[in-house]
Amino acid sequence: MTTWLVTGGAGYIGAHVVRALQQQGLTPVVLDNLSSGMACFVPAGVPFTEADILDTAAVAGVLREHDCAGVIHVAGYKYAGVSVQRPLHTYAQNVTGTASVLTAMADAGVQNLVFSSSAAVYGTPSSDLVTEDSANAPESPYGESKLIGEWLINDQARATAGFHGVSLRYFNVVGSATLEVYDASPHNLFPLVIEALLEGRTPRINGVDYPTEDGTCVRDYVHVGDLATSHVAAARALEAGRELRPAYNLGSGKGLSVRQIMDSMARVTGIDFTPEIGERRPGDPARIVADGKAAAADLEWKMSYSVDEMVASAWSARKASGPA
Repeated sequence: MTTWLVTGGAGYIGAHVVRALQQQGLTPVVLDNLSSGMACFVPAGVPFTEADILDTAAVAGVLREHDCAGVIHVAGYKYAGVSVQRPLHTYAQNVTGTASVLTAMADAGVQNLVFSSSAAVYGTPSSDLVTEDSANAPESPYGESKLIGEWLINDQARATAGFHGVSLRYFNVVGSATLEVYDASPHNLFPLVIEALLEGRTPRINGVDYPTEDGTCVRDYVHVGDLATSHVAAARALEAGRELRPAYNLGSGKGLSVRQIMDSMARVTGIDFTPEIGERRPGDPARIVADGKAAAADLEWKMSYSVDEMVASAWSARKASGPA
């Protein structure tokens, strides 16, 4: 069994990737600084190093110690809205951090990288459906930092014989594939709504005057279990020497509005509520929906969950973690 390092493997997405690796017969190891991840999300028996990706020597040391075949690089600062107020922090984590991971890989002789990118690299697209060939026009430091991360990887691939990297672009990751891991982010829509409902507060919609059908932002909402499966498929493809595109959209091909999510939350939880209306958040495009056909062909990508199933899995995992 080959071993893959998952940076950010104690986080919500990374911990699901770790479990997907195990389920498909690969051996995960985890490096995470626990700035947003939780040690309890790492399965028992999985080697875990608490360190920052900016610590190049620590990353290289883990790669050498475990003779890793590649890296699934999930660690990063992921909040588009907050990145507008914290651009330097965002660039340090996502650009300098990715450069550090690439340097560590070069030092340790590791040649395969799956990069957790973002559909935020597209900004507000000119067409209703984003493809991998759509123009890159990010509208936040977060989106810019992810695009620069992709450039770094592509440049390293051109400069280094045998090095192969692939970037996976996605937007709103939701739900849970295990009761052991839930989304604890203070910025993502699903946990914001769920925590409000658990605490008896009314959830809020940020902006209802967008040029969309119901005035609220439209996004791809993709289930974290499906996402993790495609990360592992990408890792297997790289290890097998298959030719891949530089980047893939893990998209639904259709969008859901924030108001549609709110309606589903009420249906699934049985808690009737009328959302409060707040101001727009800076850095939020009105609509971004991605075409996932290329990933479906190459990386086993598929949407396996309805909106109510996504909400139900998120609700169950959060409730299993204990009181609000």
